[in-house]
Amino acid sequence: MKQAVISGTGLFTPPHTITNEELVDSFNAYVERFNAANAEGIAAGTVTALEPSSAGFIEKASGIKSRYVMDKEGILDPARMMPRIPERANEELSLQAEICVAAAKEALARAKRTPADIDMVIVACSNMQRAYPAMAIEVQQALGIDGFGFDMNVACSSATFGIQTGATAVQTGQARAVLVLNPEITSGHLDYRDRDSHFIFGDACTAIVIEAADTAVSEHRFAILDMKLKTSFSNNIRNNFGFMNRFDEAGVGQPDKLFKQQGRKVFKDVCPMAAEMIKNSIASAGLQIEQINRYWLHQANLNMNQLIARLILGRDATADEAPVVLDTYANTSSAGSIIAFHKHQDDLPQGAYGVICSFGAGYSIGSVVVQKLVPEL
Repeated sequence: MKQAVISGTGLFTPPHTITNEELVDSFNAYVERFNAANAEGIAAGTVTALEPSSAGFIEKASGIKSRYVMDKEGILDPARMMPRIPERANEELSLQAEICVAAAKEALARAKRTPADIDMVIVACSNMQRAYPAMAIEVQQALGIDGFGFDMNVACSSATFGIQTGATAVQTGQARAVLVLNPEITSGHLDYRDRDSHFIFGDACTAIVIEAADTAVSEHRFAILDMKLKTSFSNNIRNNFGFMNRFDEAGVGQPDKLFKQQGRKVFKDVCPMAAEMIKNSIASAGLQIEQINRYWLHQANLNMNQLIARLILGRDATADEAPVVLDTYANTSSAGSIIAFHKHQDDLPQGAYGVICSFGAGYSIGSVVVQKLVPEL
């Protein structure tokens, strides 16, 4: 079995940002319109009045201060409250493939690789732009990669499951190098009229190059020491949008066709599961918790990350031990932990150990233990 390494990462950040204050102004304008339009029903008790939100509530509940999105105007329009992203002709490069290509180019450059070095492309994310042809095959064509590709979806854990799949292909010799892409246009599945969740998500795309250690030449190499995956079915995070919706016209407009979660249940269930998974991964890699320099955790909720770190360390983690990017990126689903890894890896000393961990719908949890290698001379 060959030793697999992560040799490069890339990040696409959308051009628009929305602050909590901007989002709240839009949401509260919608609430005023709704309550005014339904005043009689509210007075009669047949309609429940909507409550306004606040920037302070959002930050306290999540740690999020702003988020990047592909379209800002449509989201902030109280009469629309969803992105305005026009469809493209079938002959044009799709939007999801476009952001994959942008992130991939940076990852390839950091890995000192070209598309000719890649044999396998995995597009792993929460929501695919279409069912088929696979997004990965479109990206493969756009980059000029002579190999194969496929899509996979494990919700917020798609990136770590993609790393495991790509690393296994490298270890077994099925591929010289693998490109794992996480294009999350999460603004498309978010209900901006839901006070409990309208602030959660942001858009982004991350890219990871995985290859064999004996051929890697990048100074950004991280040896993959251990990988663990776990799933356990739960309805507490769910999105029922799918092709079968067209069979029942009465259900098409139901709110469960967008992101829905029972946040308190998710918090209670997932935090101990993620902490236990990380501890098991560290032990499986032959390491002690005290040897881990950094935790790149899924950037869903600051309170969740703080509790998970506390369950692992027995104390609060420092900002250096568990870096946070969700304050500016919000929850970017599968891309979150990889954004943290991309932005907070270069300062680590050679030989340092770290853990990339994701957790989300499914429930699904993925943990990857890595070690920063000495750069090639």
